[in-house]
Amino acid sequence: MPPTVQFIDLLAAAALLLWGLRLIRTGVMRAFGATLRQWISRATSNRVVAALWGLLATLGLQSSTATAVITGSFAARGIMTAPMAQAVMLGANLGTATVAALLSVDVHWVASLCILAGVVGFSMARATRGRGIGRALLGLGLMLLALRLMGEVTAPLQHSRTLALVIAGLGEAPLVAALLAAGLAVLSASSLAVVLLVMVLAGGGLIETVPALALVAGANVGGAVTPWLAVAAEGPAARRITLGNLAVRIAGAALVLLFAAPLADLLDEAVSDHGQRVIAAHLAFSAVLLLLFLPLVGPLCRLVERFLPDPPEGRRGAAFLDESLLDTPAMALAVAARETLRVGDLVGEMLERSRQALLANDEFAAQEVSRLEPDIDRLTEAIKLYITRLSRAELDEDDVRRANEITSFAINLEHMGDIIETGLADAALKKIRKRLAFSPEGGAELAEVHERTVANLRLAQAVFLGRDADLARQLVESKIEIRRLEALSSERHLGRLRAGRPEAMETSTIHLDLLRDLKRLNAHLTSVAHPILTEIGVLRESRMRSLNPGRNLAEPVGPER
Repeated sequence: MPPTVQFIDLLAAAALLLWGLRLIRTGVMRAFGATLRQWISRATSNRVVAALWGLLATLGLQSSTATAVITGSFAARGIMTAPMAQAVMLGANLGTATVAALLSVDVHWVASLCILAGVVGFSMARATRGRGIGRALLGLGLMLLALRLMGEVTAPLQHSRTLALVIAGLGEAPLVAALLAAGLAVLSASSLAVVLLVMVLAGGGLIETVPALALVAGANVGGAVTPWLAVAAEGPAARRITLGNLAVRIAGAALVLLFAAPLADLLDEAVSDHGQRVIAAHLAFSAVLLLLFLPLVGPLCRLVERFLPDPPEGRRGAAFLDESLLDTPAMALAVAARETLRVGDLVGEMLERSRQALLANDEFAAQEVSRLEPDIDRLTEAIKLYITRLSRAELDEDDVRRANEITSFAINLEHMGDIIETGLADAALKKIRKRLAFSPEGGAELAEVHERTVANLRLAQAVFLGRDADLARQLVESKIEIRRLEALSSERHLGRLRAGRPEAMETSTIHLDLLRDLKRLNAHLTSVAHPILTEIGVLRESRMRSLNPGRNLAEPVGPER
């Protein structure tokens, strides 16, 4: 077989291994994601229990990265203390090594059985949990199949002179070997896959013990970089957990590289099989780090906090967008909806501040509106990006519909924030600085429309959260009432102008602009009801009524309903 074809086959087997790992993680998260999160959240009593839960969770997820993201999100939200979270991570590292040991067992028929059971289970199941279990079994079968393919591909490479020279070079430069493995782990987002690849190469006699130790150490370091990058948006508390885990693995890798020769001699005497030496080294690496650092998680957390302190109080960030939930669509959509409701609360606060500025001539309240609007833009952008990342996974029809509703409502709330800032707040500042005053009647009319808008915001949030058809009808009907109030106030305002009322003449432009902007705000709110009413068939796709042939187009067609 030509070397190029062998290399392609090896890459394909590695890709299949990664895909199987992803299927396991996704399947387990969808079938038992909530349960696993409860397991990890219980790790608050003592560090030994925390490490045990981290190990068990990683056995289920087949990924210490997933465990790290969940643990980091818990630390960021105060559900778990930093020392307990670090203990969970030490257990998760050992869990990854245990998974590698289990996968190294050479039982060929298990792969075929898992693939068969996974396909049948996924095809026949209707519930989310059943399909998740089927997906996980399929992934396990593909991983075992990939390992077998790797073994078959690497067998002829034992006689390759070029590969022998490369491996010899790695043996003479263990630091380069460690950096290579770390890079591969980061690129593949899996230290487990890299360790299994090294195991297959070592089992084929292609890698000696010293470079194998360096590769295992580097893979462990690279495996800690991925979760550190994954929680970058979670806040300093989550980043400190993953940074501490990275520091622990770097310390372990440094010790391995420093004592590579004596450790290799020890492994050669204890384990005869070359491939199993890699697994033994991986297990020993994680176990020794667990024993060394478990008593030191407190000082470790304090040291990391010095390098990554809490930032000063500043702008509002996302409070509920948990990165660890992206593999569980139902839960991810729930927290995205909750964050969107938080945006709605900020819009409500802006409405209240603008009312205070308009009717009480409070300039500080108008300035508060401008301070809140960037928070809404930032949170809306975070929600859209979160939903976009979620859309990469397999979503069913209901999940896609809900994701679209969340994105649409968040965008409408963002537009409302823009209208309140550039319309209502700017009008209030103009009125205050020019020492203008509404007529008593005009002020009362604007206050009524404003209060109706605030009430409709609360109603829209209820419709968005509960998807209640009766509330959706009520929200659409409220838009007609707002239109009536706007037309009535405009007519009365024009009447005051004709009567020569000085207050009306001075504030005419402001009054009419405010009515227009409040009407636009309500139009954005009403949009949340449209998908619900469309589903039950009570909302027309077009507001145009069909006209009879020959009918005068100028003839009124009656009020819109």
